[in-house]
Amino acid sequence: MQGNFPDILTDDQKEQLKKLTDQLSPEQRFWVSGYLTGRGSSDSFDSASSSGSSPAPTAASLAGTRPSPAALPISIYYGTESGNSETLADEAARRLAAAGLAPKVKNLADHVPSDFAKDKHLVIIVSTWGEGDPPDAVVDFHTALLNDSSDGISLNETKFSVCALGDTSYEQFCETGKQVDTRLEALGGIRLTEREDCDVDYEDSFDAWITRVVTSMAADLSKSSSAPPPTAFTESTDPLPKEEEGSSSSQTEAPRAPTSVFSKKNPFPATLTESVLLNGTGSAKETLHLEISLTGSDLTYKPGDALAVIPKNAGDVVDALLRASGLDGTAIIEAPAGLKSLRDLLVSYFDCTAVSKNILKKWQAIFPSKKLSSLLDDSSSLSEYLHGRQIVDMIEDFPASDLTPEQLISVLRKLPPRLYSIASSLRAHPEEVHLTVAAVRYHSHDRDRKGVASTFLADDLKPGDQVLVYLHHNKNFKLPEDPATPIIMVGPGTGIAPFRAFLEERAATSADGASWLFFGDQHYSTDFLYQLELQGFLKDGTLDRLDLAFSRDQKNKIYVQHRMLERGAEIFQWLESGACFYVCGDAERMAGDVHEALIEIIATHGGRTRASAEAYLARMKKKKRYQRDVY
Repeated sequence: MQGNFPDILTDDQKEQLKKLTDQLSPEQRFWVSGYLTGRGSSDSFDSASSSGSSPAPTAASLAGTRPSPAALPISIYYGTESGNSETLADEAARRLAAAGLAPKVKNLADHVPSDFAKDKHLVIIVSTWGEGDPPDAVVDFHTALLNDSSDGISLNETKFSVCALGDTSYEQFCETGKQVDTRLEALGGIRLTEREDCDVDYEDSFDAWITRVVTSMAADLSKSSSAPPPTAFTESTDPLPKEEEGSSSSQTEAPRAPTSVFSKKNPFPATLTESVLLNGTGSAKETLHLEISLTGSDLTYKPGDALAVIPKNAGDVVDALLRASGLDGTAIIEAPAGLKSLRDLLVSYFDCTAVSKNILKKWQAIFPSKKLSSLLDDSSSLSEYLHGRQIVDMIEDFPASDLTPEQLISVLRKLPPRLYSIASSLRAHPEEVHLTVAAVRYHSHDRDRKGVASTFLADDLKPGDQVLVYLHHNKNFKLPEDPATPIIMVGPGTGIAPFRAFLEERAATSADGASWLFFGDQHYSTDFLYQLELQGFLKDGTLDRLDLAFSRDQKNKIYVQHRMLERGAEIFQWLESGACFYVCGDAERMAGDVHEALIEIIATHGGRTRASAEAYLARMKKKKRYQRDVY
């Protein structure tokens, strides 16, 4: 072992550590090195993603160890929609470099499947979006990988492992990761370790996966070199890397803030300072503008980022669940945070509403039912059943005898945080974050239903109350680095949120790039969100053009994509001049309709075939000139 033991260890600890390491093989010391480094800063990717600090140093310098010249290279590919996979890829690089390897992080969007054949070792971290779809930026890669044309790729000399991110509330849980994993094996790849499928609460699953990868790589490293690999105690003479030179653009840099201690694992108790209904009297909608204080948090963000809100289940929802289950809410249960009442756990810790195939399967395993078994075997009937139903319906439709509190919570998943696009610029509102939230309320299967987080914010949270939050940085939805670049924004309804932030940021920095906004909702008189502010941006020149589409103000419904087609020639001119195109809002219909309209505009006014227009848009996407924040 190189170097002396640190002075922070006691004599007894030094002796114990020496005895242990003397007994270990080089392979075992390699594993322990990575394990100790991972345990020593297991929250690092949380704090990094939740603070507004400058980019983290390289993995090797953070670990305090420098991979040897003979260190095994390993490629870490990521495919991300909102940034989680990229954050985990950076953390994987840090863990692997700490163990003496030479990792390199790569974006799947910048590669083709044949690139995999160049790697002897690779890992892939990829998310699944919506109903089994790959991340937006990875669609082309995913299509090429699964296409028959990739059959000629040979991965016989490549070892791989996949970490799949997903959400168990969707039937096609982690589908993209599963497809990639299966395909790499079919092409001859050899697994370093089994695939890990991670739910929205992915930290522990990811940690288990990367630990297995490090262990598996230890065997290969010990075979490739007779010299003992570096350990966690190897001293490095490399200084921390210098900060990158600033951009040559004239855009003013935001002041550097201290790294915040608040993160996903340690959320900040923020105070709601303002809650304003944006819709007018008579509107069918309930859209709130919320202002939340970040004072004392050291949390910073940029336009395009999101705020994660940790909600609570409504009291009436929990009461209905307890009645249906026949359980006593005062029953005391052993929980990770200690002894808690069942009701407290259902309010603050477990998801009491979202029912999924996975939850139905858990229920069936505890309380077998022929009726439920038949439903699970019929995908069409299952999909129909899940639409509009919740946990309480499952309990009533497939009743359980002698249900215990422990059995109930074993079926439920942890209450996930909700991400909301930030509607403010920190330059315009120091130590504040603003949200635009639509309260979700509907009637289904003879019950009134409501969105967990949106109605928590609308009904249960009053000015002066605290709410637990953390920041989620989205590198894939950002203003262009050059403030002179023109931008086109399409954001109907609450999709206006990040574009309010964009415009506030451009006003605060005196950016001289042209800005064009397409906004739509139901009625001009009641649903023109932020009307006075947008008109103010038009007046002072921050916003150059504003096109509106109020669908219910005339017999034939008009949406933002119709306004786009009307302005098609001008939109194409802006694109040709280098404009960036942004879309925010509903993924199920609006985003697809806008995408189709954009293809039609490029084809019509660019004199191209559909295939050529799609390729044009794909190039824009690769250059980050076409960005979407859809949900």
